Amino acid sequence: MSLLSVPPMPASANALGPAGPDHDSRAVERLLWLVRSHLDAEVAWVSAFADGQQIIHAASGEVAAMNIPVGEGTDLQGSYCTRVVAGTLPPIIADARRHPVTRDLPVTRDLRIGSYIGVPWHGPGGAEAGMLCCVSRNPDPSLDGEAVRFMTLIAELISDHMGSPLAQQRQAVHHATQTVRTVLDQRAIQMVFQPVVKLADGVTVAYEALARFNPDIFASPDRAFAAATQSGLGTDLELLAVQRALERLPDLPDETWLCVNLSADALLTAAASDILLAHAGNHLVIEVTEHTQIDDYARLRHALKDLRSAGLKLSIDDAGAGFASLNHILQLRPDIIKLDISLVRDIDTDPARAALARSLVGFAADTGADLIAEGIETAAERSRLAELGLGYGQGFHLARPADLPGPRSAPADRPEAAPGRRPKGQRRPDGA
Repeated sequence: MSLLSVPPMPASANALGPAGPDHDSRAVERLLWLVRSHLDAEVAWVSAFADGQQIIHAASGEVAAMNIPVGEGTDLQGSYCTRVVAGTLPPIIADARRHPVTRDLPVTRDLRIGSYIGVPWHGPGGAEAGMLCCVSRNPDPSLDGEAVRFMTLIAELISDHMGSPLAQQRQAVHHATQTVRTVLDQRAIQMVFQPVVKLADGVTVAYEALARFNPDIFASPDRAFAAATQSGLGTDLELLAVQRALERLPDLPDETWLCVNLSADALLTAAASDILLAHAGNHLVIEVTEHTQIDDYARLRHALKDLRSAGLKLSIDDAGAGFASLNHILQLRPDIIKLDISLVRDIDTDPARAALARSLVGFAADTGADLIAEGIETAAERSRLAELGLGYGQGFHLARPADLPGPRSAPADRPEAAPGRRPKGQRRPDGA
């Protein structure tokens, strides 16, 4: 068949995964339609290899009838494609159900493959980055070397589009989405807890719950939450982290508070309210994170009203780091203000940092909030912060994130160690 004789591409003939209606995806659609029509195949697809999986990014033809998993990752080791790339299968299988290798592969049955032809497309570095494939449910003895040469030509054109910055970004988003979904499905978050202590005597009054992930999957927690946000799963991952933290409430030492982190977007969901209200009365602090911008303070205040009425305390991070955190404080009137690590660092030798911290101590006292210094890493910083009037601190110098030590009661001979039993005028970081 001549390329010039290929009929116009019907809009309903194509299925797309995460590509979307941009220029590169439309060009790939057209090329898939051309190769499928030229070879009289039922389905043509283009896939990408990533982390041992083959992800079909776009397909044309009888996609549903042949169970083609567009937009999903499948095991690369079980595929025809990995065998073609390795040279253990030829690029053409005219009768898949009679071929001594493919007849026993599960994918032959699952995708109802009768005939197959596949060639790799290459990434910017020249390595095989994925496959261009055509399949049909019936055997096709007409497939020959000319078909392979034609497919190779189309694969080169597809490489230009699949290797574009936009396509690479799209593939990265898809990979991030799949990875985050796996974390959510497996509840694969471990929680560690960093103490908040009184600077005067080191007594722990609260623990901040911090999420940790398999480092082979996400190098840092920030990357995990960034990937989730990029994938539209940010709130889901935040809520899972909170649920995992709340599972440890029975292990919380007596008379201490548990601090959990949530963005404004997450706090606006009914799911967050339900989870938090179910644990009201358990000494909980909500720390509003900087993951997302707050566009509607009135709506957020309304969402927080029931939570605060139920006894949960509100904390704002990063005070002094910029306008946003100060605006949060003015708009939300938190029970706890956390002094940003950028002000704490070298505060013992920097008069400007000390002056700003002193002003925030006065502001917190005037507004009835408690002030906690974050990121204390030296004894000198701790000492200077205590001199400036900060009562509480958190940081590696005081204690690193770890597992909870387990329930305990405050020593009877140290009544000041238990929050709520302090001398008059001395406040605890829960705002009480």
